[in-house]
Amino acid sequence: MTSATKSVLTGGLASAVLLTAVTAHSATIGTFNNTTVKIGGYVKLDAMFSDFSDGPVSGDSFARDFYVPSATPVATTTTNSNTYFDMHARQSRVHLATESKVGGKKLNSYIEIDFMVTDVTNSDERISNSNSPRIRHAFIEYDKWLFGQTWSTFQNTASLPESVDFIGNTDAGIFVRQPQIRYTYESWQFSIENPETTVAGVGTTNDNELPDFVARYNLKHNDLSLSIAGLLRQLTYNDGGAINDSTTSWGLSITGKFMINKNDIRFGLNTGGGLGRYIGLNVAPGAAVNSSNNLEAIDSLGLFVSYRHLWNQKWRSNFMFSTIDIDNNTALSGVGGGSTKGTSSGRVNLLFDWAKNLTLGGELALANRELESGTDGDLTRLQFMAMYKF
Repeated sequence: MTSATKSVLTGGLASAVLLTAVTAHSATIGTFNNTTVKIGGYVKLDAMFSDFSDGPVSGDSFARDFYVPSATPVATTTTNSNTYFDMHARQSRVHLATESKVGGKKLNSYIEIDFMVTDVTNSDERISNSNSPRIRHAFIEYDKWLFGQTWSTFQNTASLPESVDFIGNTDAGIFVRQPQIRYTYESWQFSIENPETTVAGVGTTNDNELPDFVARYNLKHNDLSLSIAGLLRQLTYNDGGAINDSTTSWGLSITGKFMINKNDIRFGLNTGGGLGRYIGLNVAPGAAVNSSNNLEAIDSLGLFVSYRHLWNQKWRSNFMFSTIDIDNNTALSGVGGGSTKGTSSGRVNLLFDWAKNLTLGGELALANRELESGTDGDLTRLQFMAMYKF
């Protein structure tokens, strides 16, 4: 994920800072009836060589487009590695934003689409390479309130590393966009957000009776920006038969960025019971069913750190490491030796600003996935990009 859509939320800033940050590269179309309309986004080409050590990966898998920790193949016996070359422009995106004042207060809106993680089975690479658009953000901001779909309040986008890959700190990072209602008061943010439960051996259940609750505090002290967030939610599963249960899930996120002159260190600790889909692109489910047909939350701990170094005005590099450990109870239904015990990845890149808003980059990534059985598999990926922000 590039710096184009990364916001820096610091203490004392109002909710509207989100809109200001994500539209930083927007161009004003005009002002109509006291409403300013802006457009922006970027065009990005990705080209990558991917070597999977322990098995093939289908061409319609998202893991061929970007790093998905749970999708790295593993094998119990020695297998031949599988190497692929892929090229796509699916990450390209466009957004439209409006800014106005009503009753002396700011009224803003923002909508953004791209073409990632849509149905790749309909993306015919023989001729057209077509991809369907999908909604990323669609929200309204009025005064201190936000209504709509955007980054979860539990996620601090300022701590995301600058990577050629779609995300960068994928294993340990909180990465969720969803509908929500958010209220911001000075350095505090509170939200209720769309719920969803993932259960081992089942998948998503869509049985929740309550929204997810998030509280967050943002602060800035000298060169340090820090975000502390708490998550409280209900995990629910009703199979229409013997299983009809709920359990409480919690999460804690401490993330930030520390400036060292023009360079920076970005870091995070994310942990909880039943984080599930909130962390690692749902590398592990939120809960599993025990022998009494009750849900038990699955604990996890994720850590990441990155260092961004500017060599000069045109060249820069990022060094990243991310890891997650999952505390599986293999006695539970759907949890066994084939469950992911942990994943980790490291990457280094070199980025070159060829012209204004035009960046070329290359990145080397090494990743590993280990199962509870001890079986593991590796991914080595060399990725190149060309991106123009407008």
